[in-house]
Amino acid sequence: MTDDTAVVADWEARFRARRVGLPDWARDADDRTVVTATTAAGTLELHWWRAGGEELVQATARAEGTAAGTLDPAGEQLWWFDDRKGDERGVWRSQAFGASPGAHEDATGLSPAYSSGLALGSRVAVVGSTDDGYGVLVHAVDRSGRSAPRALYAHAEEAYVGDLSRDESLVVLAHSEHGDSRHPALRVLRVDDATAVADLWDGEGKGLHPSGFSPVAGDHRMLVVHERSGTPALLVWDPVSGEEREVVVDAPGEVADADWWPDARSVLVALDHEARTRLVQVDLETGLTEPLGPVTGTVTSAAVRDDGTVWATWSSAAQPPSVRQLKSGVVGEGEVVLRAPGPPAPPSVPVEDVWVQGPAGRVHALLRRPADVSGPLPLVVEVHGGPTAHDVDAFSPYVSAWVDHGFAVAQVNYRGSTGYGSAWRDALEERVGHVELEDVLAVRDHLVGTGVADPQRVVLAGASWGGFLTLLGLGTQPSSWSLGVAGVPVADYVAAYED
Repeated sequence: MTDDTAVVADWEARFRARRVGLPDWARDADDRTVVTATTAAGTLELHWWRAGGEELVQATARAEGTAAGTLDPAGEQLWWFDDRKGDERGVWRSQAFGASPGAHEDATGLSPAYSSGLALGSRVAVVGSTDDGYGVLVHAVDRSGRSAPRALYAHAEEAYVGDLSRDESLVVLAHSEHGDSRHPALRVLRVDDATAVADLWDGEGKGLHPSGFSPVAGDHRMLVVHERSGTPALLVWDPVSGEEREVVVDAPGEVADADWWPDARSVLVALDHEARTRLVQVDLETGLTEPLGPVTGTVTSAAVRDDGTVWATWSSAAQPPSVRQLKSGVVGEGEVVLRAPGPPAPPSVPVEDVWVQGPAGRVHALLRRPADVSGPLPLVVEVHGGPTAHDVDAFSPYVSAWVDHGFAVAQVNYRGSTGYGSAWRDALEERVGHVELEDVLAVRDHLVGTGVADPQRVVLAGASWGGFLTLLGLGTQPSSWSLGVAGVPVADYVAAYED
């Protein structure tokens, strides 16, 4: 059988299908976009795309792939992060819009380091980096090249660059000078002389995350995700006047992110709720909350365009992802504006919600199993990384491959996961690793007890933090697991912490 006539199994076709992310468009020329997408060879690279066009044109080409990049406000230059050998330590490169791969130069003149954020303006770029001693340095880079980079901030504790104000006079940093990187505070600095304009910190165990300055010239307000009430919520903060306004979102879930409408009179809010992410529009003047976009599956990213429409990436466990255009006040999946080139990924099975009573409350899991097959089935219990993340009702070639091979798959949003309130997220701090595994085991035992899973064929699997939990589970719960699959795990977190 030749390659032309070979039949590719669905599970393999899903891995081979090309993928696209949400286009990043230039603020002042939103027809110019850069898109992260897989190439025909399967490498993740940045691509040029003219909004409304059909063709993606490859912009970068590295053996390791390229994932991080953004356009400047005029759409004239792309800045992308060049980490040698894909080790996350590198430098920022600049490249003219439309230029072929390889036509780039060093954008900052700074030494290679781990990225701690980038805010790219018309005249200045604010670049965060982490050196080999894990200290954070933040520099202002003159984009004209007439002056050397200026140090704005330095500290031994973790910090990252949030955003530049529209007039490029202010920059917001999220920092952990108080010693707790899981619950950062905010500081706003003047870009010209690095003086502090304002600080915002809600105290121990309550983090703050910047979601962007107002797009209106002269308006220095910014959107901030806070957790003063025990659930991530939204705040509008003016660091110049000191005014704060908590935004009431009349919809279930915790705020994951937010974006301004162009006139700054309303905001787009992404809400995480029971393993799905939904979008709402909140009018800041009237307080009215209106849903928009899909009511099934998960929105993985979204932003508001200059014409007031919203572009979002969406998928479900059953349906592969695409980029869709949504309109204010309209509920539904919207119009597809960008699909990945080539044959689409075959669909998969939908998820089933499973709620299990665990040691500290109800544990939410997502179950996928082969259609029209009765149990008990071999089961893969997959534990996500992070740990401050959560599994969602979204397309996954990896999970679908297990299902195609006859396995049921349970994804557990254990204590430590986001999307279920601050207390649930932070509960793992009491006994790191063991708390998560108590919830994972509760789901495993429930699925065995209800006849879904064969107790002699249960696999524990995960990567990164999930890989650590997999190894810990095999060692502390050996009778519950037949096999463990640990991807890029840290095998000894005590030693890693000391290091």
